[in-house]
Amino acid sequence: MRLDTHGTTTDTTALDGIHVPLITPFDRAGNIAAEALEALAHEALDAGAAGIVALGTTGETATLEEAERDLVTEVCARVCRERGGLLTVGAGASGTRAAEASLARLVRWPQVGAALVTVPSFVRPAAAGVLAHFTRLAEVSPVPLVVYHIPYRTGQPLDAAALRALGALPGVAGLKYAGGGVDQETVALLGDLPDGFAVLAGDDAYLSPMLALGAAGGILASAHLATERFVELAAAWRAGDVPRARSLGHALARLSAAAFAEPNPTVVKGVLHAQGRIPTPDVRLPLLPASPAAVAATLKELAEIQ
Repeated sequence: MRLDTHGTTTDTTALDGIHVPLITPFDRAGNIAAEALEALAHEALDAGAAGIVALGTTGETATLEEAERDLVTEVCARVCRERGGLLTVGAGASGTRAAEASLARLVRWPQVGAALVTVPSFVRPAAAGVLAHFTRLAEVSPVPLVVYHIPYRTGQPLDAAALRALGALPGVAGLKYAGGGVDQETVALLGDLPDGFAVLAGDDAYLSPMLALGAAGGILASAHLATERFVELAAAWRAGDVPRARSLGHALARLSAAAFAEPNPTVVKGVLHAQGRIPTPDVRLPLLPASPAAVAATLKELAEIQ
């Protein structure tokens, strides 16, 4: 446990485990298929996920209108209220004032347990500017923050020392780490974490090595497709069952590689549609639907997971 900037207790152990960043399903008219979204949220929690994430990159948030983002949040909040799962909602912006306003809106949903906030993109401040940005956001946010570090999207690389400084901020509960691999900085970060700071794997294919190094869990788009197996993998590493963890980790890495062979979440949506779990595989421009070959390859990997 740790205290956030508002004096309330933040249980960072709630971030442990697998969290599913939900896709946003669309119906044939191009509107949000709210019933399908609600079913996906229930399915993830039924399969053992610790929580769900609304309005992440996988949810095509950039293509949604404000009313649509509110609808997604409302559906996910209702499910988490009923089920007790942790709801994390994507928020933030490249500018600090705009990010403050985005976070302030979350007070409308008491079920929101954390906000996933990306390191400022395009602006590319120095590490000190990133720290100042999150210091301010942690002071005003109604919920604990999970910093989303994904330099191949933001253009802002941060070393282990900078990430550790973010993790030491009151009100910052965790980090979604999507560094594009496992390198020296990854090892350095996981080898010396601030107290109460949870690192969650954000690159699906590297979940198993990240767990082996001490990550608390993961936020993983491909966990839509085999939630129980991803949960099992996290449990195996936690229990020290190395043979099972290695075998399952390799299989899930192959699944994740197939699911990300084309831009996320196009392949995941194609598979979910093929399974009859969403009404269409549609995505919004500038994304285009996944190719039949990519969907077939992912279904094949999914069928081979034991």
